[in-house]
Amino acid sequence: MTLSIADRLRELGIELPSLPKPAGSYVPFRRHGDLVFLAGQTSSRDGKAVYSGPVEGPDDIERGYAAARLCAINMLAILQHACDGDLERVGGCLKVNGYVLAATGFESVPAVVNGASDLLVEVFGDAGRHARTAVGVATLPRNVTVEVEGTFFLKS
Repeated sequence: MTLSIADRLRELGIELPSLPKPAGSYVPFRRHGDLVFLAGQTSSRDGKAVYSGPVEGPDDIERGYAAARLCAINMLAILQHACDGDLERVGGCLKVNGYVLAATGFESVPAVVNGASDLLVEVFGDAGRHARTAVGVATLPRNVTVEVEGTFFLKS
């Protein structure tokens, strides 16, 4: 028997936050046909950075991974809203872009963004597998450690 998305979230100990408010002139998501484009979500909760500052080196990857995981949890909250409260409508994830506030010379950006990618696979199974871009950057809003955006499709 396959677990529902809600059951998987419970099993993972994840409670989705309330819908984050946009910090600028944009909307949290846009739907076009069966596609859902999510705005970038940061490693924040309730408008406050949970993870901030750059990922400094190999000893800091775990913190960055946790930050990316939080970004994915925030994305799921928006995706749930885009699906009128029903994540079972999600057919899969197509693309994830991850941006990591990285110290100069930090080369393990993909290992950090795995925090978001791994969570999507844990929640959606194979439907959570996606194409991805992982980029190290010099600055992010409010000095957060990670920002992640995604594109999903809905079941017909």
